[in-house]
Amino acid sequence: MAEQRSSQWYGGTDRNAYIHRAWMRRGLPEHAFDGRPHIAIANTASDLTPCNSHLNEVAESVKQGIWEAGGVPMNLPVVSLGETLVRPTAMLWRNMAAMATEEMLRANPVDGVVLLGGCDKTIPSLLMAAASVDLPAVVMPGGPMLTGTFRGVALGCGTDVWRLSEEVRAGTLSEKAFMRSESSMIRSRGHCNTMGTASTMACVAEALGVIVPGVAGIPAPDSRLLQSAHETGRLVVELVEQGRRPSNLLSRGSFLNAIVALAAIGGSTNAVVHLLAIAGRLGIELSLDDFDRTGAAVPLLADLQPAGRHLMEDFHRAGGLQAVLREVRDLLDPDALTVTGRPLVEYLDEAQIWDKTVIRPRDEPLQIAAGIAVLYGNLAPGGAVIKPAAASPELMSHRGRALVFDSVEDMHARIDDPGLDVDASSVLVLRGCGPRGYPGMPEVANMPLPAKLLELGVRDMVRICDGRMSGTAYGTVVLHVAPEAAAGGPLGLVETGDPVILDVEARRLELDIPQRDLEQRKPSAAMRAGFAAPARGWERLYVDHVMQANQGADLDFLVGSSGHRVSRESH
Repeated sequence: MAEQRSSQWYGGTDRNAYIHRAWMRRGLPEHAFDGRPHIAIANTASDLTPCNSHLNEVAESVKQGIWEAGGVPMNLPVVSLGETLVRPTAMLWRNMAAMATEEMLRANPVDGVVLLGGCDKTIPSLLMAAASVDLPAVVMPGGPMLTGTFRGVALGCGTDVWRLSEEVRAGTLSEKAFMRSESSMIRSRGHCNTMGTASTMACVAEALGVIVPGVAGIPAPDSRLLQSAHETGRLVVELVEQGRRPSNLLSRGSFLNAIVALAAIGGSTNAVVHLLAIAGRLGIELSLDDFDRTGAAVPLLADLQPAGRHLMEDFHRAGGLQAVLREVRDLLDPDALTVTGRPLVEYLDEAQIWDKTVIRPRDEPLQIAAGIAVLYGNLAPGGAVIKPAAASPELMSHRGRALVFDSVEDMHARIDDPGLDVDASSVLVLRGCGPRGYPGMPEVANMPLPAKLLELGVRDMVRICDGRMSGTAYGTVVLHVAPEAAAGGPLGLVETGDPVILDVEARRLELDIPQRDLEQRKPSAAMRAGFAAPARGWERLYVDHVMQANQGADLDFLVGSSGHRVSRESH
């Protein structure tokens, strides 16, 4: 067996090697230090990340597989981000989680790593870290929860929260009934059961090649998840022995495959910023336009909330990601590899659709072309995105008067004002929600509709924001507008009453006023007041260095890789 990286700590008879071994001899057998690969299990289990609270059990199965294959497993708790709990927004901490995990992998005597994630930001942050430290790595996803029901109807977590809360505001659902549904929404362990960001990133990671093929989408309580965890533990030892690292496994074709998968499953727009950030760590050329060029014409085949009707338990039963990818096999890069060392396309031969109401055949798509669309214009010189699969067709070409909110607080204070000057054709504009402006780019772009319009039966409007929206959300929402208002983007110059043009087919997002008039404007005092730089800590570092959404919202000094080498001893 070739000398392992961990042998730099444990090999030899000098004082430092003695110290490293002796302090680890708390149950480890002597042969644990005979050159066997030491594998970190980067574990995002946390009671405060409820979707990941079961990952300690998954980690035990990973450990068994590592031992069986001749490795030595090491549980490594890393920063965990609970999407539903962390304030002001989990996205603020994604880059910190990635940086901390990268540094801990580099600093410790490990030869490879299994990345245990589930909730939205955990898989992206772990992959960003693995790309930058470039040790052999494989993702083990925690899986979606089982379907809960309320009054005989299946509930999609996230998606039905948005829907039911709007019905309460519209007066068509009582608050008492709404509160009763709360205990029915979350039926089991696991992450959201819609095709939200968590499910999207698991599927996208498998299409990228960093998950064992066929594993993404297995429900969290399913015994096959633990079986897959065991197999993943065995595989990571093989990765170390054969030297398969992110830098020699992932290619531009891998990312284009992920974009095809994102479109075909109707995945979350959040995958755009995460894939851009991961590619940036690897030095792989990937731009916002790649999502449009590669994904826009891909048919939507997965009939899943929020773009469709079904949930992840149905998706797995119907054939899962591999069944979807087989239908679009001709669009995939045939040479892009997976962690097994074999190309992704080789795993699609035996895939089948078992329920065509959940996964549509290529010739019977849910939508013919529903991938992420990238918009440009004087409102978004750096680009903005929209998810056609979750939008209203009649609003995809629209002109309306802007109704501007300078902040989330401003929006909440006025949105239900009976005197609000708004109608169904208005375009709601929310700014101050970008990476720098909030800070952290929160999931607020899917603004609640004005109560006065909900009462009239309106259920969708064009909304524009420099923030993000939950992958479980829906509606005609233009988001990730770049540059953001806080970075001097033209979104900061929009005034209530300005005519706004949205033309998705033409990929156009315009403020219909002369450019010279726009250039003469200054941001409102209310908007400027909301952009004071944080005084200290992570928020200060983040605001000073975060890049825009069209660059993945990573920190400028974290782009690229530092590798795994550490040149100096600790004693």
